[in-house]
Amino acid sequence: MENPASTSISCPSTPRWNLERPFLTGRFHQEAKTTSRFAELKLDSFSNGGLEKAIGCYDAAIQELIVIDDLLSALLGIEGRYISIKRVHGKENEVSFQVEASMDLTLQELAKRIFPLCESFLFISQFVESRSQFKKGLVNHAFAAALRALLLDYQAMVAQLEHQFRLGRLSIQGLWFYCQPMMGSMQALFAVTRQVSANDIAGSAVLNLLQSQAKAMAGDNAVRSLLEKMTQCASNAYLGILERWVYEGVIDDPYGEFFIEENKSLKKESLNQDYDTKYWRQRYSLKEGIPTFLANIAGMILTTGKYLNVMRECGHSVQLPASENSKLMSFGSNHQYLECIKAAYDFSSSELLKLIKEKYDLMGKLRSIKHYLLLDQGDFLVHFMDIARDELSKKLDEISVEKLQSLLDVALRTTAAAADPCHEDLTCCVERMSLPKSLRALKDLVDSKTLDINDQEVPMGITGLEAFSLSYKVRWPLSIVISWKSLSKYQLIFRFLFHCKHVERQLCWAWQVHQGVRSLNTRGTSISRSSLLCRSMLKFINSLLHYLTFEVLEPNWHVMHNRIQTAKSIDEVIQHHDFFLDKCLRECLLLLPQLLKVS
Repeated sequence: MENPASTSISCPSTPRWNLERPFLTGRFHQEAKTTSRFAELKLDSFSNGGLEKAIGCYDAAIQELIVIDDLLSALLGIEGRYISIKRVHGKENEVSFQVEASMDLTLQELAKRIFPLCESFLFISQFVESRSQFKKGLVNHAFAAALRALLLDYQAMVAQLEHQFRLGRLSIQGLWFYCQPMMGSMQALFAVTRQVSANDIAGSAVLNLLQSQAKAMAGDNAVRSLLEKMTQCASNAYLGILERWVYEGVIDDPYGEFFIEENKSLKKESLNQDYDTKYWRQRYSLKEGIPTFLANIAGMILTTGKYLNVMRECGHSVQLPASENSKLMSFGSNHQYLECIKAAYDFSSSELLKLIKEKYDLMGKLRSIKHYLLLDQGDFLVHFMDIARDELSKKLDEISVEKLQSLLDVALRTTAAAADPCHEDLTCCVERMSLPKSLRALKDLVDSKTLDINDQEVPMGITGLEAFSLSYKVRWPLSIVISWKSLSKYQLIFRFLFHCKHVERQLCWAWQVHQGVRSLNTRGTSISRSSLLCRSMLKFINSLLHYLTFEVLEPNWHVMHNRIQTAKSIDEVIQHHDFFLDKCLRECLLLLPQLLKVS
């Protein structure tokens, strides 16, 4: 005999369990009086005041009719006259079906075979009602909707069976025969819904459970196909959230189901004060519970939305190229959704990089910082040191930062720096720690150590020459690349170069004094020895400045420049820029352990 039923499902259409051959022969179906005898049985029950006789009082033929009628009710979760529903002790929402003990043993055995299907239907029905509540989340809503559609077809199938029974064409063996094809599917769904209810899970956890159960059913193609379709239906709402994130940079997640969370307390303005650049690293971050089919590309998905979000906050309209295949409404073995996400990542990455490089002139800003903080064009500094010498010689508490700023503005306007359109972004500041302590503070921050309170105290006897530094105003979105952390490293290098320049100027002045007494016969005197020492020190400081400028800063700058030009994403730009600064600090000998030990 051909298989009379099938258990396939498709979304949004529902599974169809059709009775291809409703006419089965049974030992009682040959009798023409069967239907009338069943009707007489019902009338007899009502004539006795509603009191039911024990089913064992009837002969086997009548018992079969009664059991079939009760089983058709039980398949819809309704108690019959001789089949009752009992709640399982200690297990919420779980029930068991029981038959009257006097029933024919053969009929009892066949009825008990069908009971798991009845119990599965009843539990799944309760699950659908509970998971349709507002608070259960979009994935549970979609899963419940798919189950509801499945149950409607199941109920239609039971109605067809009942119709055949009323026509006298269904035996209990026939009922069992028709129930078998759907037994595995309903029990698999029962197992899934029971786990969802027991663990009270939502979102990606439901999708992962459905997917793992589908893989576990590799030996049963019908059940596996059903679970895969259920996973597909349940994931549609989740993929809708994902689609808005990778195409718009927006998290539309009212129930907190998405695997990316937003920390709204972090603002982009914090990049100018936050050393660890928490805004860029933690404004959007991955949560636990990533769907297994997205686990390998979760980082790419996070980065794609971050890039789109930056462009949106810059007021730049983001419009991905229209494509019929760009919708993320399905996933499967063809991996089409992976291609869509990769295309979205490539687009957002290139667009943001183009925006920052062209509209906001990233390289122009970096060159300007190089001119001032790395002394690429130091004529303004010579003039500034001349006019600010008296102010810089004062103690730290006596220095007027406003006066230094006005003198810096004069030096900028009267030198070649005036041609730089970014020179107005340069400001001066007075640090509260000496250079060695600042370097140690940098290392402690990198190592996530807590600074000792003494490190925050102003050192005794420090002057403006040791505490003076330059700063630079960096605005959004360039602050993503040139963060406060990066500026702090630039400032450490500047302070070192500035101090070397000051020592060079002092040695040049001393050398000029020695040149003034050359006409005197000072050979063998302390003046002669002082002149030789001064000349050696001047030669050393000149060699040091040459090394710092032409052996460290310039070569590393050109390497960074070339790498940034070929970078594919803003994260690569940040990586190359940070690597440049760290390498410069290291090769300028500012991270020597011996230097960091200086208190």
